[in-house]
Amino acid sequence: MVEGFLENTTIIDYSDKNYQKTKFLSISQVNLTPHENGTKWINTYGLAYQSDFKAIILNNKLDDFLIKLLMEDDHATKVILLEDLMFVAIKVLKTEGKTLEDEQMIFMVSPHFLWSIQEKPGDYFNWIRERLEGHKGIVRKKKADYLLYLIIEAIIDNYQETYLKHEEISDSKLNATHIKPTPEFTSLVESRKQELFSFKKAAISLRDMIVKLEKAKIKGIDVKYFSEIKEQTNNLITNIDFELQELESKINLIFSIQGHRLNEVMKTLTILSVIFIPLTFLAGIYGMNFQNMPELKSENGYFILLGVMVFVTVLAVWYFKRKKWF
Repeated sequence: MVEGFLENTTIIDYSDKNYQKTKFLSISQVNLTPHENGTKWINTYGLAYQSDFKAIILNNKLDDFLIKLLMEDDHATKVILLEDLMFVAIKVLKTEGKTLEDEQMIFMVSPHFLWSIQEKPGDYFNWIRERLEGHKGIVRKKKADYLLYLIIEAIIDNYQETYLKHEEISDSKLNATHIKPTPEFTSLVESRKQELFSFKKAAISLRDMIVKLEKAKIKGIDVKYFSEIKEQTNNLITNIDFELQELESKINLIFSIQGHRLNEVMKTLTILSVIFIPLTFLAGIYGMNFQNMPELKSENGYFILLGVMVFVTVLAVWYFKRKKWF
């Protein structure tokens, strides 16, 4: 397990004047203490290295309560304040694939280091690494709290970009001109709604974490950054809610179209029934096999009956047209 942990762990040690990215050959070499006035960012892919996490926590004399927290199988959104660091856990959406999947992320933050643990390989933090390496912006002048702010901002930006990309695809398939009361169209709407529910769940979880971070009070950690990104999360949730309402309106419109079509069919069948019921009645009377039926002996009886039938039909059609039933 140690080899797997070391292969999936990188450490970036940076300050305003220095930058160093390293990998280690043994757990004992993993030192979370940065160089003078510097910051360390440790990133690990994988949650199955509990024994290695324990060794690093003990070797670096961190609060051993972190061991218990890391041993938990499933983490809800939480921000736990310890003596000189924060433990932050959240479920985020993995958006690189064709489907949206949950991924657990854990952050341990002190004034001078940030340890990020991601459940699955790959992330969207490369632009942060590039800024650190290229000394772009102010990130290397700041501490671990600002690095956590950039990571959370990257998560929100990824949500926004993925949401907008999916929204564009959805609009092309579900716009007003394509609304049809078919199983295929309804399936597309329901599929999009499930995507939006996943986005909303992830965004609300992220907002809850940001709210908790805003209230955190630890010496050396500035929480002012997190207020700036809460508004972005609220905007995303508002956009999702608005689109959910639009999709619900489309579903209601489909039901209305289906109901209208059913009513039209029933109206047509009713009109035909009203027209043919009296004709059937007349035909039934003169179709009976009684010998004493005077009309049957009439020379013009057949034509009179046909005339009566035509008259009844014309009268019914005239009445329905007058009532504007068709």
